[in-house]
Amino acid sequence: MLQRGKRKPAKSVSKAAGEGTKTPRFYYKGNRIKQLRAFCYTVKFGTLTRAAEALFLSQPSVSLQLGALESELGCSLLERRRRRVTLTHEGQVLYELARPLVEGLEGLDEAFLAQTRGPGQTTLDIACGNSTIQYLLPEMVAAFRARHPDVHLNLHNVTGTDGLALLRSDEVDFAVGSMVDVPNDLSYEALHHFDPLLITPPDHPLASKTTITLEDLSPYGLILPPKRLTTYRLVDLVFQKGKVPYDVAIEVGGWEVIKQYVAMGLGISIVTGMCIRDADREHLAVRNLRSYFPQRSYGVVVRKGKVLGAEARAFIDLIRPGLFVRQDWFESGHSDR
Repeated sequence: MLQRGKRKPAKSVSKAAGEGTKTPRFYYKGNRIKQLRAFCYTVKFGTLTRAAEALFLSQPSVSLQLGALESELGCSLLERRRRRVTLTHEGQVLYELARPLVEGLEGLDEAFLAQTRGPGQTTLDIACGNSTIQYLLPEMVAAFRARHPDVHLNLHNVTGTDGLALLRSDEVDFAVGSMVDVPNDLSYEALHHFDPLLITPPDHPLASKTTITLEDLSPYGLILPPKRLTTYRLVDLVFQKGKVPYDVAIEVGGWEVIKQYVAMGLGISIVTGMCIRDADREHLAVRNLRSYFPQRSYGVVVRKGKVLGAEARAFIDLIRPGLFVRQDWFESGHSDR
């Protein structure tokens, strides 16, 4: 038993090495996979800050893991240059070895289930808003079901923060929708663009005007989606920037309801071109307002660092073929807004 106040002498490094043991290892929290994930994510995202966000860790934690890995391997793996990092020769060798291991471990559960569960038990979860489900996805869903009849498709009808929460908690594989401000932990690829359109009743004074300005819209009550949604915020931003007063007569959710109310003469509206069909033009006058209002993009949203399964990639291929020729697109944090 050790006496109080005295410590048992530690073995020297040289003595341990002389006894035939390997060089001492300096694991951070004793887990090599954490070190390799920190290393691979740092290479993918280019900075420690973005890697930490994707891993849901603090930047010092990632830095400690990288330092422990370099100490154990006895070489420098990354060169820090201002905001970004680059690979050394040794780092490139390790990245080529470690990346398939890290991605394989992260996709292990899904791969295991895919090979052990029977037909009809595979599930693909997608977060998307009501408009996306109603106007953008029907043909894609039909094509996917025709090609993958054994996959159970679960479309989560959510908007805003609820959809982001599902992405971050991995309750959905990806999301399809429109984004204006892209959080740092998500990647967004815009795939479809739609013009902003003014809709009025066919006999409305604006329906016959050659050109339409913001000032022309000002006297008429607008019918818009709720304030929490992007459309309302974009309309408000344009009028505020142009210093043109406007009035919202009715605030209501759902493009079909808005189109119905406009056709009844209850107001005018500014909608995304995605929701206008040929049949709508029989009872609505439609005018393009792209000169004043921005286009709306719709695309795929993925949590950075998430490895998508075969079913998810197959569905996204239907949205734009060839999107996943390079899987590292989402890992790069690319954003097209």
